Amino acid sequence: MARRGSYAKGVAKREEILERALEVIAREGYRGASVKEIADSVGLSQAGLLHYFDSKEELFTQILRKRDEIDSAHFNPHPQMNADPDDLRAAFLKVIRHNSDVPGLVELFSRLSVDAADPQHPAHEYFIERSATLREMFVTALAQQQAAGNLTDRVDAQTLSRILQAVGDGMQIQWMLDPDVDMAATVDALFTALTPPRSAP
Repeated sequence: MARRGSYAKGVAKREEILERALEVIAREGYRGASVKEIADSVGLSQAGLLHYFDSKEELFTQILRKRDEIDSAHFNPHPQMNADPDDLRAAFLKVIRHNSDVPGLVELFSRLSVDAADPQHPAHEYFIERSATLREMFVTALAQQQAAGNLTDRVDAQTLSRILQAVGDGMQIQWMLDPDVDMAATVDALFTALTPPRSAP
């Protein structure tokens, strides 16, 4: 029982670290969120903090996983997207607008996504899995909208899903370079370009 209790406490502490780390990055930005700053926020030394993670890179990877978990619970777009043709667009734009409120997390995601191209990087599998899950969700919704005539069928749903993902991720880079860029408006314009013109009554 003592071992089980110790394990449960360890899991709870790990969750506390990730939640506090999200707050620190949101407040201080990616560059200001050092391991020391995160450790201080939960009353641990840096060595004590890294006891719960294999490395700094693993810590930051798990921070992104935690962000996805929270965002998914908050926005939960998938069930709605099957209900109405406009919901994929609305949900995707809502997430993008939210991202503009958390620049530190956007920078963390963008920087880690480049480093994760190395198969040995701790975030490599995270980005592979996340991309596949996102595209699978998009493909289903896009195919339904194409069948209903709400989106062009000149490009297959699989390719469209990659285009949407690429534009969403790429706009984050442009926004970090130029904060005046309206990420959501640009992605919204892409949806408009993919929507067939309405026939006159």
